[in-house]
Amino acid sequence: MDVALKPTAARDFFLARQPILNRAQELIGYELLFRSAMENVADVIDDVKATASVIAGAAELGLNNVIGSWLGFINVDAEVLLSDFIFFLPKEHIVLEILETLKVTPLIVKRMEMLAEYGFEFALDDVVADSPEIGTLLPYIKIIKIDVLAVPPEKLEQLTRDYRLLNKELLAEKVETLEQYKICEKLGFDYFQGYFFAKPVVLAGQKLKPLNSIILQVLTLVMRNANNGEIVRFIKQDIALSLMLLRLVNTPVYGFRRYIASLGQALLVLGDRQLKRWLQILLYVDPTREGGSTLSPLMVLAATRGKMLELCSERLRPRRPNVSDIAFSVGILSLADTLLNVEMRVILAQISASAEIRDALLSRSGFYGEILQLCESSELFDIDRIRVLGMLEKLELSADDFYEIQKQSIEWGRNISDNMRSEPAPSQA
Repeated sequence: MDVALKPTAARDFFLARQPILNRAQELIGYELLFRSAMENVADVIDDVKATASVIAGAAELGLNNVIGSWLGFINVDAEVLLSDFIFFLPKEHIVLEILETLKVTPLIVKRMEMLAEYGFEFALDDVVADSPEIGTLLPYIKIIKIDVLAVPPEKLEQLTRDYRLLNKELLAEKVETLEQYKICEKLGFDYFQGYFFAKPVVLAGQKLKPLNSIILQVLTLVMRNANNGEIVRFIKQDIALSLMLLRLVNTPVYGFRRYIASLGQALLVLGDRQLKRWLQILLYVDPTREGGSTLSPLMVLAATRGKMLELCSERLRPRRPNVSDIAFSVGILSLADTLLNVEMRVILAQISASAEIRDALLSRSGFYGEILQLCESSELFDIDRIRVLGMLEKLELSADDFYEIQKQSIEWGRNISDNMRSEPAPSQA
């Protein structure tokens, strides 16, 4: 039953991924989509075929590293279902998405039955109504994906009720605002796909959480080259921040043989550069919520952006660590207004950000603003090929290099999440 699929070089693709959250707004996975990097779309077969080619070269392309311990939702058509390349995918971390337009045949049904027995899980994509074809596939379908923008509200309520009676898990697609999320949550959806969590909502008179306020103050001190004694005094004002920094410096990332027990030691080990980076990441951590730091989609997105901007700057302006440090900060801080519900200009004023960082974050201008625009555009699920290619050409960055940057950034963001998950050793702050 082997259908030939040709492995395709990484340079032919951009990687788009869209986060999927559960009802607790914790990250559980991504839908992965591979878009052609060719400017002439007519030269390319459809995107599902493009994804099929990527599956064929999954090992070379580092797909396992992109998925990690999360779930990866991947669109498949009949050709992919019938190919043996599908067994290259890690079944425990992959959900195969069946398009509603798939022509259902006895061969397809038999193949789905076999793959389900093997351990793959299936989702039915773009469901807008019941149909006989859907009924044939339902025994093998775990998750029903519904495009909430394509279904009228009154029909959406009936559709969700029908599938819940069949004990199917429901996933709402294209949830881009908090209002849409609340509607879908009320209807009983189990999962929510989209960037609704990354949209800033500025609240008048919003006060920062004590931990965030302390982190911003410490960050300001580091940027002003304050001495370690002054920095330690500020950090000790918050026991949670003290414990988090000690936990980080004692993770396997640094590989120290003996436990580092004091903040003074921790600061010496980290140095100003690493301390500044970790403080920016820790802004997105909620230590009061068990598991929240690990599964926060905003933290993972911010960390990935920071690394992506850093790697872009290293390719474009090599051997200039100050440039890559600024790029990292721009990426991390680009979601700070969403996190804190405070206007970006207020945050930047509080940490005395440089003019380059202000220009990038307030108007997306300058060198750092341009690579931030590239990063944000690449996050969009329906990538505008012409726009992204135009940006790459302007920056003189190849599609091949950019794909590698995407992969490395995603893996780094995942590793950050894994490190935050590790249990803290007994600490003496």
